[in-house]
Amino acid sequence: MTDEGLCTFCSGTRPPLPDGATAPAPATGLGPGAGPGSGPGSGSGGWGVGTWPRSLVGLSRAVIALLGCVIASDLFVIGAGLHLRGLWEGLAADESLNIYIDPGLRAQELYDLAGNVQTAAFLATGVLFIIWFHRTRRNAEVFESGVQRMGPGWAVGGWFVPVANLWFPYRVASGIWEASVRLHPDGGWRTVPKTVLNLWWGGWIVSVLASRIAVSQWNRAREPEQISDAAALVAAADALDLVAAALAIVFVRAVTRMQVERAGSRQAATVPERAVPGPTAP
Repeated sequence: MTDEGLCTFCSGTRPPLPDGATAPAPATGLGPGAGPGSGPGSGSGGWGVGTWPRSLVGLSRAVIALLGCVIASDLFVIGAGLHLRGLWEGLAADESLNIYIDPGLRAQELYDLAGNVQTAAFLATGVLFIIWFHRTRRNAEVFESGVQRMGPGWAVGGWFVPVANLWFPYRVASGIWEASVRLHPDGGWRTVPKTVLNLWWGGWIVSVLASRIAVSQWNRAREPEQISDAAALVAAADALDLVAAALAIVFVRAVTRMQVERAGSRQAATVPERAVPGPTAP
């Protein structure tokens, strides 16, 4: 424990080794799928994977804070979009209205501003989330290389492969989840339901697909009634994005907590207790 009450993994430090002890070798794959070749430098991660897990606590807090910004920006753009929709709905009912002057112009400017804020929040969060995701994958290689389905590089590249990005990141996350589970005290394998993982990924996929459909309809809309309907669909897609961001917060917290606990149990198993000195002779 540090002076701040954090374990050495949480604080980013490493425990001192007893006299004559050396750093432990990488995990050899104690879970399902472990077998020959899962020793140091092998497994999905290949060479270069460290022998100690890296801290996630500070990074996860930053990711969660940015996900909160995404939720706030979604609320902003939903409110601005519904206000603009109300003006177009009024024009569809009464064609004599002119929404191209105040307050229509102010409503459109507000909606454009909200969209820019939402985009900036999404991009900043996406970058930091992928950094966090890659670090959890590297840690998973230290914990249990034998259960990994894809290499650490896919924790980054998997998000940018068309079509495959609907599946590859989930495969990486599944391996991370399984490797992060804390073992039984006797060293036996323990499974934890993937409910949080599945809800997060399902929410993300639904949000992405809904957003693409909504934007497509918005771009095709020409008449006031079409624009009003498209604006409602875009607002619904933004609401789904809000839900997906909330589920991502739950996922980040769960994986971070699991890896901190797994690192703590690994530290306890690999660092022997110091010998208690015997009584001093008179």
